Amino acid sequence: MEGRPADRTCGHLAQARPVTPSTPEGCEECLRIGSTWVHLRACLVCGHVGCCDSSPHRHASAHAHGTPGHDLARSIEPGEDWAWCYADELLLLPS
Repeated sequence: MEGRPADRTCGHLAQARPVTPSTPEGCEECLRIGSTWVHLRACLVCGHVGCCDSSPHRHASAHAHGTPGHDLARSIEPGEDWAWCYADELLLLPS
């Protein structure tokens, strides 16, 4: 699988649930503070929408690292179909 080391697997896939992004129009925290973002990520555990690590505040990473058990997020950018495990630092592609 491209982008994913063959000798590693994600140990957090069981956390993923069917979720609806909480604020698909933007990053929850950036909307609240009037900031901007580059790309959006949705937590696959609770639906929290945060901005990517290329954004000034990196709210998706902050959510994953600050909320136990919320290690998985997917891109909600149009045309993108991938997820990321923050704990294992693995790109997850659909099979």
